Amino acid sequence: QNNAKVAVLGASGGIGQPLSLLLKNSPLVSKLNLYDIAHTPGVAADLSHIETRANVKGFLGPEQLPESLKGCDVVVIPAGVPRKPGMTRDDLFNTNASIVATLTSACAKHCPEAMICIISNPVNSTIPITSEVFKKHGVYNPNRIFGVTTLDIVRANTFVAELKGLDPARVSVPVIGGHAGKTIIPLISQCTPKVDFPQDQLEKLTGRIQEAGTEVVKAKAGAGSATLSMAYAGARFVFSLVDAMNGKEGVIECAFVRSEATESPYFSTPLLLGKNGIEKNLGIGKISPFEEKMVAEAMSELKASIKKGEEFAKNFK
Repeated sequence: QNNAKVAVLGASGGIGQPLSLLLKNSPLVSKLNLYDIAHTPGVAADLSHIETRANVKGFLGPEQLPESLKGCDVVVIPAGVPRKPGMTRDDLFNTNASIVATLTSACAKHCPEAMICIISNPVNSTIPITSEVFKKHGVYNPNRIFGVTTLDIVRANTFVAELKGLDPARVSVPVIGGHAGKTIIPLISQCTPKVDFPQDQLEKLTGRIQEAGTEVVKAKAGAGSATLSMAYAGARFVFSLVDAMNGKEGVIECAFVRSEATESPYFSTPLLLGKNGIEKNLGIGKISPFEEKMVAEAMSELKASIKKGEEFAKNFK
């Protein structure tokens, strides 16, 4: 049943356009609804000429938002402003928090059963916002709301492969925690295939994975943040989710979700995906003392970001 109906909210942006292209290119997608506050008719017309089966429709502005969501199975939200040099993900909070609250409120009303995949930063806060919005509407299901952290995994796989001369497509590093700075915790000890690094190299590699987004922001020198790699990672997550919804077994991806795995109310860990979203949270598993220390050190920042999101949602009208 490769008939997923997917909506992209923020489809004209730096992540939205390449993400929509990758979704249009997939045999898993039968309907692709593109929503944004500008340019979507053009993006939709352009993509609609591609010789794949997904039927593409563009929706423009708040009055067309409800229509873009009706009957959707999966909603992906890359909408928001990108980082500029010197900004943290948290600096985006005020703008992106309102955007996410508005868009997820529409999702709660018009496609309450859909899988919601949030890309908009700061993910450590935008996921709690999404949950609170769904609770307000009385349609909250923690198994269907995901913070897409896949780019951290993609980067970890790539950087480990480069250092070890491996094929990156065969490397798999779980990344747990959150999606900002030191809350990004790559579990190199759980990498398949097994790899070993001396401590100094391990620390450098971990730091690079944690700051890889900033590496791109600096290299783009004010022209944006990671858009192409994020689009790839977002598409990878959506394809895994749709495969699992279609009944494929053993699909595992990490994502930032409501969690009992640690004292933080939200935490990213490997998740077994299924027809209804999260089938089972696989938890943290066995980790090294170095990784344990990182988990402990991430807690206060994670909890503060989560609280900030929840407080915002409470006051959002």
